[in-house]
Amino acid sequence: MARRDDRSFVEFVTDRGNALLRTASLLCGAHQDAEDMLQTALEKAYRHWGRLDADTDPEPYVRRILVNLVISRSRRWKVLREIQMARLPDTPAASSDHAVELRGTLMNELRKLGPRQRAVLVLRFWEDLSEAETAQALGCSVGTVKSQASRGLARLRERLGTHLAPLGS
Repeated sequence: MARRDDRSFVEFVTDRGNALLRTASLLCGAHQDAEDMLQTALEKAYRHWGRLDADTDPEPYVRRILVNLVISRSRRWKVLREIQMARLPDTPAASSDHAVELRGTLMNELRKLGPRQRAVLVLRFWEDLSEAETAQALGCSVGTVKSQASRGLARLRERLGTHLAPLGS
C-alpha cells in the first residue's frame, strides 16, 4: 500500500483548496472564519497525511474534518444572533436585482440554521453529494441526513416565503 508524501499534499491543496474554501465559507458564514477553519482542517489533515492510502481520494477526509471543526466551534459559541423586533419591517417592492438580493438573504438565513442542518444543506445541495455521501461525510445515517435536510429546507422556506414571492410573478 502506497503512502502519501508532502508533494501530494501541496498538489491536493492547490487543486482543491478553492472548493474547500467555498464549502467552509458556506458552513461558517464569514469568509475570515472560513479561512481559519480551513487552515485548521488542513493542518489536522497534514499531520496524518502520510497514513492516508494514496489510492483513495483525500477530499472526503478533509471535508469531514472541516465539518467537525465548524460544528464544534458552533457548540462553543452558542450565541443567539437573531434580533427580536416589536413589529415586522415593511416589505420592499421587488427590484431588478432581486436574484442578487435573494442570494444575500439566503446566505443570512443559512447562517441562522443549526450547524448540522447547515452542514447537511451545504453538502447535499451546494457540494451536490448524494444522501449516502453526505451521511458518510457527517458520520451519521442516511435517515438523519434526510430529516435534517427536510427540516432545514422547511425552515428556509418558512423564513424566505416573502422573499420568494416575486420570483413566481
